[in-house]
Parts: sequence; structure tokens; C-alpha cells
Amino acid sequence: MRSIKHLLLFSSVAILNFSCDDSTSDEFEEVNGKVETKLISSIDVASVENSDDSSSIIFSYNSELQLNSIFDGTETTNFIYEDGNLANVSGNVDNGNVEELYESPYDAFETGQVEQYDENGNPSVIKFIEYDYDYMTGEEEVVYYTAEISYDDKPNPFYKTAEAAGLIDVMDQIRLNFAAAPQAEEIVRAKALFPNNNPSQVLYKNEEGEIEYTINMSYTYDGDYPTTATVSTVSEYSDENETYVTTFTYLGE
Repeated sequence: MRSIKHLLLFSSVAILNFSCDDSTSDEFEEVNGKVETKLISSIDVASVENSDDSSSIIFSYNSELQLNSIFDGTETTNFIYEDGNLANVSGNVDNGNVEELYESPYDAFETGQVEQYDENGNPSVIKFIEYDYDYMTGEEEVVYYTAEISYDDKPNPFYKTAEAAGLIDVMDQIRLNFAAAPQAEEIVRAKALFPNNNPSQVLYKNEEGEIEYTINMSYTYDGDYPTTATVSTVSEYSDENETYVTTFTYLGE
């Protein structure tokens, strides 16, 4: 099982050809209203089919309740602050997203471009490239796939944790504008793909619009925040379907 390395969807996407004046924080509040602050302390993922296939992600905080580090059982991401503001992120800063956590065969969140947002400002269609091997020519050919993402009518549970890391403040300073001056690429990517709501399904479709792979996420909530999730992955071309149980724990619990 791949592990989450990071709490945000730091996923590759081209600079978008539109201007977005709303800040990340303003848009989140507009969609969700006032949301209680709960900081994630751990995420535990266990495979139903294989008891040995499990992982835990630990989030630690300093005395000011700023996110201090994320430990995935092997590597650590550290957040460094100066004068109360996020100054640097060191250590393991690899991408982390739903695809990595549940072993999707695709990398839409790493190589894709947002094609469409839903009415709540969530990225709902991502276009990405795959390479199919042509046995007649012995070469790989480029094909374009899409990932279609649906959401529960609940806030993104990572928002307050990202806020505690100073990442929301950083994204608030970014404008997604084709004509804008060059900005930190990874922050532009994060802002483009940062959802306001909690993802509940990802459908991967080929060039013909046929579904090839699905990730379904069914949550149990305590108010606005998930406590558990049953996650199923379904492949249309193999029997390697998986079910995972994910448990969310919050600071103070």
C-alpha cells in the first residue's frame, strides 16, 4: 500500500487560463459556512482482504497548535515557522492523495490538468495522459483519460489541519491567472486542486468515455468531520478489487 506523504493534493496541473479572485479561505467559508476546528492527529488505513496491508499517518503539533510534522511510518515531513508564519517544509515532501492511499493505477492528481469545477468550486474533471503500448508498432502512444470526482456535502476535513500548517495563508496569496507573474509552482498546483468538500468518488474514464477504474468512499460523520470511511476500489479489467477501512482521529480525542 502506498502511504500518504502529505496532507494536501500537491498535484501537477498546468497554469489555468482564468482568473480566480476568491481566496482559498473565503471560498471555503462561502461553501461551508463556519466550520468547527478539528485537527487531524492520525489516519489509519487497513485492508479488509489482507490484514497485513495497513498504514498509519501521524500528525503532530507544537504548543501553538501549529502542525509540526507528518510521519507515515517511514519518513517525516517537517513544517518550519518563523515569527509564527510557515517558512519552509523539509524532509519528505512527496505527493500524497487518494490515488496513492488506495493504490490507484493512475496518476491523475500528479500529472493532470483541471478541466472543470463544480458549483462549490471543487475540481470535478481532471484530464491526464496515459501511455498505451502498441504491440503492432512496439511503441507507446499517448492517450487522454479523465478523472471525474464527486463530493459529499461536507467540508474538506483537511482544511483546518492545512490552516494549522500555515498552508491556507500561503494559498490565499496565490491568484490562478494565466497572465500573472510567475509564482511558486507547487503552491499554484495545490490551490488549483484543493477541494472545499470531501471527495466521495473518483471515476477514471478512457478516451471513449468508458469507466476503467473507480474509487468509492463512504463516510461516517460526527458533525462535519468523518470518523471512519469504507473505501472500495473497482477495476473493470481485473479482479484485483480492494476494500479498505479508514479511521480518522482528531487532536484531543
